[in-house]
Amino acid sequence: MTPNPVRRTRRGALAVLCLVLGACATAPEPAPVVVALTDASPQQMVASIREAAGDGEGELAVQPLRDGRIEDLRERAAREEAAGDYVAATATVDAALEIVPTDPALLQQRAELALLLGQFDDAERLSQRAYALGPQVGPACRRHWATLEQVRLLQGDGDGAAEARAQIGGCRVGVLDRF
Repeated sequence: MTPNPVRRTRRGALAVLCLVLGACATAPEPAPVVVALTDASPQQMVASIREAAGDGEGELAVQPLRDGRIEDLRERAAREEAAGDYVAATATVDAALEIVPTDPALLQQRAELALLLGQFDDAERLSQRAYALGPQVGPACRRHWATLEQVRLLQGDGDGAAEARAQIGGCRVGVLDRF
């Protein structure tokens, strides 16, 4: 029995087509490797953020009115965080944010908890929102920028971290002279 030349041609064309399509396909790009520029633990990062805030002594510090409905939740979250129960503290702050979703201090507290839980994108997003809603001067302002600095270090973004670090100094405004 002689081979069918039409079948042989179809097989050959199919093989060539597979080779051409295979050559056109690209291998998936490997995910970029992010090298963190810090080896600080999340607890050390949060301590650094709070240290950068300082106490606000001798400078203008705007303190928005606090909503009394959430003060007990804020205190409970602080106790839970101090005990190392970051998940419970996060749930408590989230409950407070359901009552007052635009409280910049709560948003910043939640950003720091996100950092403690390794939720770096959330930490960045929450801190940016807190900054946008907050006074943009004083200790709260420094906490926002210090949070962004830490997140950028974790992302391997040295330039972004340096830019955030530079913004921290701009948050300090001296008290106004009274006449």
